[in-house]
Amino acid sequence: MTVPNTALRAVRTGMRMSQDDFARALQAAGHRVGEPNDANKRLVQRWESGTIAAPRPVYARALEVVTGLPISLLGFAAVPGEHVAQDQHGGHDLTSPMSSLATPTPTSRPATVHRSYEGVWLSRYQYYSSGRGDSFAGQHFVVVLQHGDRLTARSLPGSAASSLSLDLTVDGAVVTGTWVEQTDSAGYYRGARYHGAVQLLAEPTGRRMAGKWIGFGKDMDVNTGPWELVFRDASTSKATLDRYNTSTT
Repeated sequence: MTVPNTALRAVRTGMRMSQDDFARALQAAGHRVGEPNDANKRLVQRWESGTIAAPRPVYARALEVVTGLPISLLGFAAVPGEHVAQDQHGGHDLTSPMSSLATPTPTSRPATVHRSYEGVWLSRYQYYSSGRGDSFAGQHFVVVLQHGDRLTARSLPGSAASSLSLDLTVDGAVVTGTWVEQTDSAGYYRGARYHGAVQLLAEPTGRRMAGKWIGFGKDMDVNTGPWELVFRDASTSKATLDRYNTSTT
């Protein structure tokens, strides 16, 4: 008897993605990490229906990049060739996208990475609004997951009206990557989607990263401004995430 993967479906719908959108995001993630895949809507359907109980490793990495979650919390059975951590309930009893963010800390790191950045961080950036003639700040609590020298950060949904994601690479004290923000549909920018690049320097304590973002404005002009990430908590338990899943203002 097949058991539907309700955890994966909850995460996907929580990201406001259709199955087609999700498949395309998996393909894009595969290209970014140098592991191309052939994800499509039918494959996502087979995962969610439980017809396929575990993804092949090439898809497992893409799933982690897209969702910002370890494969063990996406409702799958053990991925072939990989160890899957289980909690006391089997690791699959997820009731909402929010609860699925509770993640264990990996027990080992590649030798080239000497610091763990996993945990909850406060993300703050500043931008100038030409339409309003003033500067504003955007703030989110984000959950950072680490895969070797790669960091993925996803905002907690209750911390701001917009949603934010970052995909970063660590090289010593230099942290570079890309960002995407989906603005509030009821806000000034009416649900517009913005994206760009970011370059940060991590302080020796590993508890703060600061630098600059760059991105395109609505008139195709290039904008930039300061951005910082400030460490708040190394735990990614559900209780911790519930505590930070609240407005940053």
